Amino acid sequence: MATVTLQGNAIETIGNLPEKGSKAIDFSLVATDLSVKSLNDFSGSRLILNIFPSVDTGTCATSVREFNKKASELENTKVICISRDLPFAQGRFCGAEGIENVVMLSDFATGKFGKDYGLEVKNGPLTSLHSRCIVIINENGEVLYTEQVPEIVDEPNYEAALNSL
Repeated sequence: MATVTLQGNAIETIGNLPEKGSKAIDFSLVATDLSVKSLNDFSGSRLILNIFPSVDTGTCATSVREFNKKASELENTKVICISRDLPFAQGRFCGAEGIENVVMLSDFATGKFGKDYGLEVKNGPLTSLHSRCIVIINENGEVLYTEQVPEIVDEPNYEAALNSL
């Protein structure tokens, strides 16, 4: 279990992020076209998992915009933005913002991704949503880098995440 804050108030997650060097946990998430995507769908690519509570908040939206900008400059790298938002909301956001360089995936159906990766919020006003995290996975499916943002309203450390590639 990890403790982060929401506007200075402590909240807990159900577990801890995967260890660096460990094999990434497979997932089954819903894309904006309602297809189901797994880790195997991205086999052979480096992955930046940009995980957040909801694209309807300012910081979450900013992280998607920032990684969208950076993604076009990265070779053999896909940015996957993951939240519990409905795929329709994710699609609407990307359409309105002109976001084309990231893959939006939803954990709305089961929340299994948040549980498996240990980042589901356990208590407080964001219960059952995802905490703000970055997980970097290499071409071989190994975890290279993780960050669980200590204050959930703050942005992740983009530079550290990208430098881990």
